[in-house]
Amino acid sequence: MAHHPLFPDLVVNGQAVPQALVAAETQHHPAPKGKPGIAWRKAANAMAIRTLLLQEADRRGIIADPAQLAPGRHETDDEARIRALLEAAVTVTRPSEDEIRAEWARDPDRFRAPPLWEVSHILCACDPRDDAASAAAQARALDLTRQALADPAGFARLAATASDCGSKSAGGALGQLGPGDTVPEFESALRALAERQITPEPVLTRHGWHVIRMDGLARGRVLPYETVRDRLADAIEKLAWARAARQFVAQLVDEARINGADLGPA
Repeated sequence: MAHHPLFPDLVVNGQAVPQALVAAETQHHPAPKGKPGIAWRKAANAMAIRTLLLQEADRRGIIADPAQLAPGRHETDDEARIRALLEAAVTVTRPSEDEIRAEWARDPDRFRAPPLWEVSHILCACDPRDDAASAAAQARALDLTRQALADPAGFARLAATASDCGSKSAGGALGQLGPGDTVPEFESALRALAERQITPEPVLTRHGWHVIRMDGLARGRVLPYETVRDRLADAIEKLAWARAARQFVAQLVDEARINGADLGPA
């Protein structure tokens, strides 16, 4: 690729980074349509940091020992060396009991047992991949939504006559549900509903279009400190590690000579 002001050559501490590597990295950096320069700059910044980390790993004599990420999938040598470098260079202490308790006390309401939802629905079944069938089922679900909102007390009767789900025999009642009991799109709709509320728009899942009513809602109780302590300690430590890793990278950037990237103060 010829040198171009939008796509400058990237040079890190005298080491030129091939333009093909920066170009390959651009796929991970979204940019507005017709603005390739923005994606290029983001990619150049990412490649500059990656190059700096690998140079520092070389300086410290770190050798790759790729870990298995999943069955049949291992880290690349570069990923393994960067991980080993950060493990060696970035250390944080485990938070103290006082720090953990102070973080918990900031808002204990964040830590609750799972909610319980008492739910009814009307299903207009279709295969969402079939555009014509999905459009027809959506139109029917929109009409049923209008009827349900006009007469909320008649929801069970409407479900009994119109629903394509076996729950129609119980007036659409699905009983008590908790997180993870339904498909993600259905659960997402439940989380947005108040008690006695009906979804204002039909909800699409792999089963078809749903009109959903929240019959009852029980928020999970606030969990005691002892129950959440270890999870909270892990989260505080992870946050501190991420902050320290950013500082380590910022220090490498400060000490480096970089052309073709725009790494301002971190």
